[in-house]
Amino acid sequence: MIRIEGHQHLYRDEKTGAIVNTDTSGYSQYIKMKNEKQKQKEEIEQLKSDVSEIKNLLKELINGSK
Repeated sequence: MIRIEGHQHLYRDEKTGAIVNTDTSGYSQYIKMKNEKQKQKEEIEQLKSDVSEIKNLLKELINGSK
């Protein structure tokens, strides 16, 4: 593999021409951040669902008392 000038962790595969990133700690950090964002999205969706359920219950309470 040939090191790409100006990039410490990037190499070019001589056979395929593909660029390979060898920065394993950076990749691990990326995966961790991606998982955290996914968890936040799931929490937001759960909160939206909870709020929707509360709104529906309030509507039922209001309509049932008339």
